[in-house]
Amino acid sequence: MSTLTQASEQWFKRPADERFTSLFDMQRVMHERRDISRQDVQTTRKLMLRPAGDPAARDLTIDIGEGRMAGQSLAPTHMAFGQLCSLANTPSPASYFRESNLPSAYVSDCLNWNLRSRDIEDIGLLGLLGDDPELRAATGPNYGRVWDADVVDALVKDFGDGVSGDWRVPGEFGKRVVVDKANTTLFASDRDMFVFLADEERRIEVAGRNLARGFFTWNSEVGDKTLGLGFFLFDYVCCNRIVWGADQYTEVRVRHTKGAPDRWLEEVVPVLTEYSRGSELPVIQAIEHAREQKMGDDLDKLLANRFGKSLVEPIKAIHMVEEGRPIETAWDVTVAATAHARSILNTDKRLDIEREAGALLKAA
Repeated sequence: MSTLTQASEQWFKRPADERFTSLFDMQRVMHERRDISRQDVQTTRKLMLRPAGDPAARDLTIDIGEGRMAGQSLAPTHMAFGQLCSLANTPSPASYFRESNLPSAYVSDCLNWNLRSRDIEDIGLLGLLGDDPELRAATGPNYGRVWDADVVDALVKDFGDGVSGDWRVPGEFGKRVVVDKANTTLFASDRDMFVFLADEERRIEVAGRNLARGFFTWNSEVGDKTLGLGFFLFDYVCCNRIVWGADQYTEVRVRHTKGAPDRWLEEVVPVLTEYSRGSELPVIQAIEHAREQKMGDDLDKLLANRFGKSLVEPIKAIHMVEEGRPIETAWDVTVAATAHARSILNTDKRLDIEREAGALLKAA
């Protein structure tokens, strides 16, 4: 067992305008944003940065020369400005320009010089039109954008509004709550989105524990992070949205390469649909099969391959201490690895071990 803090971290940092009280509300906002968004590929020679107003001030705008956003002047977001600096290969990092008091005329000259002194390159642009036009992203030309609206559409299709059905924003200590902005786990901004839903009513008996099922899903239209799903079993969620007693954490990640939209449709959406049906049989069958699968003489090799040589003996030892016998089955390995993970303070290292334990169960 372990604790998962991903949802708590989101809950702690999100302002009110990035919190939603139902998937329907999130869906409406994501669609409105996509409807006024445009994406295009432009060469570095067709872009020109300039001061948005007073050259001595700090606001910048970028003029688009041609294509789907021809004639538009877009104000780069924090994210897009950093990407432009990276693509322009400026000697100073974006943080230097942001934190200094340099006038916008100087900053725009630096970026324009670097964009034009390099070989001609294609840049993928994402613009938000409307009353306050913005440049939301400047990525490589083959960036495989999966729209937040498409992710939320898939969630709505399989899970409804996320607050009234079996799958919903989790309660507090296993008890349902009226979802509001103070306790929601539905988050989205112009930079990324994150959703945590749980089925706390139809619990599953696993090794003497009565566990609920939950999942995280996240995405970024602008290149901030991958598209991903994390599935797990758990005991309860507290008021700070920390998941307690989590087990069998398993992730599916899709990088935003050119084929990402197709992979999302072909690989991830079917997983969501199957999970939404609420059948515990696949989970139970996997566990029972793992319990029956004897490890034989390959135990040390399997542990080394999965978790590294340094963890072979600690994982074997903790199983002996907690279960009173050596590791015999794939299920024992999963239990022992998860138990060892509880002693690791570093969250990333702990989750790596738990993911490998979950992957072993899945393979079994």
